[in-house]
Amino acid sequence: MQQKSKVFVGLDTSKLKISVAVAEDGRQGEIRFLGEIDNTPEAMRRLVHKLASRHGELLFCYEAGPTGYGLQRQIAALGHECAVIAPSLIPKRPGERVKTNRRDALTLARLHRAGELTAIWVPDPGHEAVRELVRAREAAMEDLREKRQHLQSFLLRHGRIFPGRRPWTQAHARWLAELVFEHSAQYLVLREYRQAIEEAEARLDRLTQQVAEVVATWSMAPVVEAYQALRGVALLTAVTFVAEIGDVRRFDSPRQLMAYLGLVPCESSTGERVRRGRITKAGNARVRRVLIEGAWTYRFPARMSRLLQERQEGLPAAVRAIAWKAQVRLCARYRRLMAAGKRQTVVTTAIAREMAAFLWAIGREIEPRSAA
Repeated sequence: MQQKSKVFVGLDTSKLKISVAVAEDGRQGEIRFLGEIDNTPEAMRRLVHKLASRHGELLFCYEAGPTGYGLQRQIAALGHECAVIAPSLIPKRPGERVKTNRRDALTLARLHRAGELTAIWVPDPGHEAVRELVRAREAAMEDLREKRQHLQSFLLRHGRIFPGRRPWTQAHARWLAELVFEHSAQYLVLREYRQAIEEAEARLDRLTQQVAEVVATWSMAPVVEAYQALRGVALLTAVTFVAEIGDVRRFDSPRQLMAYLGLVPCESSTGERVRRGRITKAGNARVRRVLIEGAWTYRFPARMSRLLQERQEGLPAAVRAIAWKAQVRLCARYRRLMAAGKRQTVVTTAIAREMAAFLWAIGREIEPRSAA
């Protein structure tokens, strides 16, 4: 075995074990399964040292999943390259119906050698911590929505329909307090649902406050502040975008960012026939959702509101110019597409796609703070 050879190492990770396979460099290089090791830092360290003593260059890879990025960081700290692979973009043969840890590790090693795998961006530990906090807030928001739905369903089953314009206001709370039921158990159900909603609201408010406090000391805080110059992008939208996407300068063009977010239409063309369909939805669903929510604000005419002026105070002139250009263009485009008879959902998605391009342009103008 050559001391200076290059090998590609495929790791199939699970909670307790890691299956290991290697593919030697070259088209005819041997691909073999080495076995399983414990999923512990010490076992991985021994494996890396053992392979490094036999080969000159080690190129590791494993699929992104619930095990996180700790394995990648450990291998990188030991001085070797480790790619985290997007599972949805791994080539698969249509006829394959057998899936085992051994096969997966061998496949990863073989495809990594062939250059057929797509690596994802790995955030640093600080960025990952902010992302987890943002996702925890989103989970709290979903929990609150679910608990409110429970109460609404209970009221609807008993014919109690709020006569006001908007629920979850003080008027709605007073209406709930005045409801009359036939059985005492129904009052208990109402109280339990209301208490669960109050606790969920308190949790959501607490996490929202914590997000604002953490972002103020984050290295990406200047970028988050700059993104808020854009209409429809308030603090939580900007934080979600940055936490999920990171530095947009890693994308060479806005089209790459649009495709990454799944906001471009799918296509099935052959010969002279061109057929495009719905958006691919192949990217980050969280960012796609917040952009589409923000795109609804462009149904109103372009103007500089007081809140938007406050958010733009202290920002570079180039950022403010991009934000105003975006507002003028997107408001006009919204009206034009609606006048053409497009569905409102289609129009809003088109606006969200262009919002991503303007966010890309703003992100190119702002430098993140150096991490402490």
